[in-house]
Parts: sequence; structure tokens; C-alpha cells
Amino acid sequence: MQRPSLVASDVDGTLLTPLGRVSPRTAGMVGRVLAADVPFVLATGRPPRWVPDVADAAGLTGYAVCSNGAVVYDIGADRVISAELLTPVQLTDLASVLDKALPGCSMASERVGETARDGGSMNSDFVADELYNHPWDEGAQPLPGHKRAYVLGHHAVKLLVRHPHMASQDMAAAVGPLVEGQVAMTYSTNAGLLEFAAPGVTKATGLAAVAERLGVPASGVLAFGDMPNDVPMLRWAGHGVAMANAHEVALEAADEVTAANSEDGVALVLERWF
Repeated sequence: MQRPSLVASDVDGTLLTPLGRVSPRTAGMVGRVLAADVPFVLATGRPPRWVPDVADAAGLTGYAVCSNGAVVYDIGADRVISAELLTPVQLTDLASVLDKALPGCSMASERVGETARDGGSMNSDFVADELYNHPWDEGAQPLPGHKRAYVLGHHAVKLLVRHPHMASQDMAAAVGPLVEGQVAMTYSTNAGLLEFAAPGVTKATGLAAVAERLGVPASGVLAFGDMPNDVPMLRWAGHGVAMANAHEVALEAADEVTAANSEDGVALVLERWF
């Protein structure tokens, strides 16, 4: 493609090193993209409250697509621009299906307020049942212990489901046919976690909303990713790039494969134009 008019990147496994950092080379390239007046958008499964640290390290103040496309967040203004929500009825119906398809699973729900940097209460932003444990170490670690009814009883941008004895892809195979068309399902790690959002919500829909705000067509977007939750974005963008460390479905969906996140794969591609 010609020099992109917008660059979008997944965070974990893509923009960040395996140690969860923005490398100097990658940070430098992000700066060069911005200096060329090209927007750089984070597109992540992370909720808004987990974005500011990454944005600060990368020098970003623009938009972020969060929660797998359910939330558009303005980093510099610290403002949630839009949020696609699952209703309590949808959450309860989904939980009933999941309990039958994945006996022994645990659940948590992500919610959003108006900002991410205000130190919002864990009780309002993230609630989990007694058995739920996060698969990630980074970010705020809410303590589980809520009753299931509280997890499901409020609007949410994401329902997370864990199983202690199954890989994410096996969970997806068991659940996918039962919820198709009713909710959006994906996963960003294979460590026994599924992520659900409102019907039709993907990173592609969230990124499309940002691109429309910025007046950039899909053909002008360069996108990077590594996991199944990145696939819609990689296919939607004018040029989709998967990391060498990517899941096989991301590798198949991409127009190109770059080096691994441990080898500055994002920076390697950006250096062609910036």
C-alpha cells in the first residue's frame, strides 16, 4: 500500500514486547508516525482503565478502541466517546447457555464510566464471581467474590468467561454454535478465556467508527494484530499485518506477516514509510 493515512495496533502480543513494554525502537516509530500527522490508534481487548499506561509509554493522546471494539476512548481528553453494551437480559441468557456448555466456568463483567484515569471503583468497573481469576498480571486486579447476580445485573461492555481445564479455542468450539448471531464472541489468549460483547461488535467496527471520525477510508488503514480478536480488524483494514508470534487464524487473515513482538515487528513495517 501507499503510506497509510491511519495506523492501528493491537497492544498485547503486538505493540508490547513479551515483557509488556513499549521498546525504544517502537516508541520512536510511533513518534515518527505522529510527526507525519498520521493518527496512531490503539485497538485492544483491554478496558479503558488499562490503556493510559500503554498510551503514556508510546506517547499517544489520540483515540483507542477498547474492549474488543465495544468502547471508543479519547486518551488525551480521558473520555469514553461511545460504548456498545450488553443488557442484563442478554448477560443472564448468555450465562445460562455458558453454564450448560462449560460446566464449572466462572464469569466476570467489564463496565465503563465516563473516564479511565479517575481511579474509578473496581466494584463499578469490573465485577467477578467467587471463582474467577484474571489470566493477566498487568493492570488493576479486581478481587473476585461477587454473587453471580451482581455480575450479570448491570449493563456491561464485555462478559469474560474462564474455565480451569480448557483452552480458549476448545471453549469457543463448544460455545460458538450455541450463541452465533446472539452475541459477539472472541478470545485474546488461549489460557481458558472467552470474551463476549454486544452482537456485531468487533475491533473492526470500533476502528471503523474512529476512522470515520478522522475521515480515513478503510483502504488507508494499516492494522497490526496477533490473536483471533484481531482478525476482523486485519481483514477490514486496507493492509492487515500479523505478528510472527500470531495465532494461526490471524496469520491466515493478514495480508502480511512481520517479525515477532519480541523483534519490533510493528516498527519494522512502519519504517517503510516513516
